[in-house]
Amino acid sequence: MHMQTPTFDYENAFSRNIGWFTESEQAELKDKCVAIAGCGGVGGIHTLTMARLGIGRFKLADFDDFGIENFNRQVGATMDTVGLPKLDVTQKSVKGINPDAYCEVYPKGINDENIDVFLDGADLYIDSLDFFAMPPRRLVFQACADKGIPAVTAAPLGMGTAFLCFLPGKMTFEEYFGMEGRSELEQFLRFYIGLAPNALHANYLVDPTRLDLAAKKGPSTITGCTMCAGVASAYAAKILLNRGPLIHAPEGVHWDPYVEQRTVSCLEGGHLNPDFQKKLAELKPVFGIE
Repeated sequence: MHMQTPTFDYENAFSRNIGWFTESEQAELKDKCVAIAGCGGVGGIHTLTMARLGIGRFKLADFDDFGIENFNRQVGATMDTVGLPKLDVTQKSVKGINPDAYCEVYPKGINDENIDVFLDGADLYIDSLDFFAMPPRRLVFQACADKGIPAVTAAPLGMGTAFLCFLPGKMTFEEYFGMEGRSELEQFLRFYIGLAPNALHANYLVDPTRLDLAAKKGPSTITGCTMCAGVASAYAAKILLNRGPLIHAPEGVHWDPYVEQRTVSCLEGGHLNPDFQKKLAELKPVFGIE
């Protein structure tokens, strides 16, 4: 039997969003542009979540391919996609949700040469780079600050997420973490401490040896990645629709349903905060940092 190809209709496709958004707000989301660097663990689910919110324009960057080691947490990783570029798979999925969506892709990732065009026209940046990809992360957050583009990061820690929002004219990524002039290993540690000062996840990490900053490896779950997408997309909606006050750096939020807790941290002064410096001093020897 011949099956007729369905006709895509934006208003019908996203009609169940109405009620949480007004019709005019949904129309606004259709015209918004979200830049996402990284299409793996959090990047893939960030992108698909934003597509299902009805975002109509995307700037996507990734240079990696899917592998079997991605199966536990990356929504695009299946037996059918092993060896395929994450960027291509993600773009195809976006188009499967919204054939009219505009996707501008950057298959070489983010670098000094393309950062300006990557962010050109973006209304929001959602950080989805690998935890250890610090040079491009610092590059894009600084560019967002320079260009006045809101930028958010949601990290999967255990079965929850640690979330930070950097708004134009407020504390910057560098002011918060203090990465400049630090060794690569110390930058990783500073990122880890600053993301989750309250470390809600730490007490149920059953094998701490699996967190190896020097080897650039750490455990992650689909539960955490899914939490990241929910939190980031909720904030994205508030930012893009100008829906009221936002928690932003130096404040951060950590949600962890496994321990049934939500905490709001405040590191006044960012990395210069005494609590940040105390934890840094305590953990440097643990990770062999001088």
